[in-house]
Amino acid sequence: MIEVLRAGTLTTVQDPGRHGYRHLGVASAGALDALALEVGNRLVGNRPDAAGIEVTLGPVVLRFARATRIAVTGADYGATLGTSAGTSQGTSAETSAVWPWWSLPVAAGEELVLNKAQSGMRAYVCVAGGIDVLPILGSRSTDLTAGFGGLAGRALKDGDRLATGASAAPGPERVSLSPDAPPFGVKSPSLCDFGYVHEPHRQRGRRANANPDAWTVVRVRALRGPEYDSFTPEAQDAFWSEEWRVTPNSNRMGYRLSGTALARESGVDLLSHAVLPGTVQVPPNGQPIVLMSDAQTTGGYPKIGSVIRADLWKLAQVRLMGGVCFVPTTPALARKALEDELAYLRQIDAAIAMHDEHYARRCGTAQRAQRA
Repeated sequence: MIEVLRAGTLTTVQDPGRHGYRHLGVASAGALDALALEVGNRLVGNRPDAAGIEVTLGPVVLRFARATRIAVTGADYGATLGTSAGTSQGTSAETSAVWPWWSLPVAAGEELVLNKAQSGMRAYVCVAGGIDVLPILGSRSTDLTAGFGGLAGRALKDGDRLATGASAAPGPERVSLSPDAPPFGVKSPSLCDFGYVHEPHRQRGRRANANPDAWTVVRVRALRGPEYDSFTPEAQDAFWSEEWRVTPNSNRMGYRLSGTALARESGVDLLSHAVLPGTVQVPPNGQPIVLMSDAQTTGGYPKIGSVIRADLWKLAQVRLMGGVCFVPTTPALARKALEDELAYLRQIDAAIAMHDEHYARRCGTAQRAQRA
């Protein structure tokens, strides 16, 4: 059992999403940074579809009733772990730092504090066994718009209690994932070559000078949308060259961007049509909206582009008032980007296997020394 001492501004239970029901009008929901959740589940020995806790804007304080193993991935929230971490100040002399992208043991009664995002936007707390809430349509993800999934279809509140599933027995090949094994970490995807989008040097727009501390530009690759040719040449050029700002009225349904208004050559209305996370719609005001995990299943706005699936995790970590640049790509390169992501996950599996072998060998040496 996990007790939520402080729930933060928007903390929800999420898994990879609710897929296969968009034709019925059911959004996919799920973790916005699905890659961070998948890595976190690997680091605690969970199935890839296990549910974790998505943290958006802290502080969040969680108390663990029993010894377990956790991993915090995604944004760096300056997290700490200790027996009295939930004080009014949020830290104490008995706490230790929790680095993102690390797997670590937690003793019964210890408290995890996620303070404030120091970089990125969303963090994921994965626990051995996963968060055990009632699956709805094959997923434990919280759909805030429809009001189902997760814990009562809502964001977590102070005092909530979350059950965890039964952890699979580590076995001889997974000894490093047991609750008493030492911590270890893996490389963040943001530090890997596949996470970097190569493009010619781009000059910053004038709006960058308004708030330089918040203006961190993230480059995401996108394909042309079905209505791309209906936009003026000036709008097409602005879409690719502009440094768009993520406005504060963005949420899990969509990121509303501000910048040059994108005009169409003809204002012909469109019939409602299917949309997916990553779709870039342009409403009448000309300011693009990038649809995210909780987005509706249909829409009538023209689609100028679509962010490729392999880059949606980068978009999920863009902070409010941060910058986004769209980089043109091709379907073949979009598929290659997914292959690169899978290769990264295989590298993590190999690293965990090597850590298992090293820890098992060390434990065997210690046992032989005790018998001697």
